[in-house]
Amino acid sequence: MLYILKVISLFTIAIIAIRFMGKSTLAQVTPHDLMAIVIIAALATNPILVDDYGQSLLAIALIAVIHILYARLTLYKWTKQFILGQPTILVKHGKIIKENLRRCELSLSELLADIRSKGYPDVREVQYAILEPTGTVSVLPKEELYPATPQDLRIDVPYRGLALSLVVDGQIQTHNLELIGEDADWLKQELKRKGYDDIRQVMYAATMDHEPDIYVDNGGGQMHGDKR
Repeated sequence: MLYILKVISLFTIAIIAIRFMGKSTLAQVTPHDLMAIVIIAALATNPILVDDYGQSLLAIALIAVIHILYARLTLYKWTKQFILGQPTILVKHGKIIKENLRRCELSLSELLADIRSKGYPDVREVQYAILEPTGTVSVLPKEELYPATPQDLRIDVPYRGLALSLVVDGQIQTHNLELIGEDADWLKQELKRKGYDDIRQVMYAATMDHEPDIYVDNGGGQMHGDKR
């Protein structure tokens, strides 16, 4: 029981330590962030390392159970805030919230880099930038900068369907064949019609879920069948 309590307490303390370092630690893993996480993990695991094989198996099982338990706890509001934290608004209506940046220990350079990576070179184009509990930065542009959709333009768009992989690296994808109501014999006949007698020659073959014709890519830059 003492060993079990040791594993549980060290796991919890390590989570608290990483949470204490801020969400930016997960968002932007700098060299010092990485070393801090690695060292915390090493220090946390060192007291539970044992030579006994049975205790090693017990430790693995305990970590798996604790991880599942914490994942379940994130489904409840009162524990989710402790484990994951809350979203933090970093930019509101094109204005940077300096105190929230400082509280999250995220530099302005890192924030601007995240915003640029989302396709917005000017922070004034951003309605909201939010640091999520997972450490990612969500960027919502101003209304006038949202790309126009076919619905906005009142354009009817034909159904494009879903491409289903039938062959991947010479291996038949049986489940996808069942989805379109065909079998391996039909696939082999279709490939033979396109000049492939050996299915192992096919790198990739697929079909749209609403059309029977298949296209084949043999990895040589040439496509056979309809291009979609």
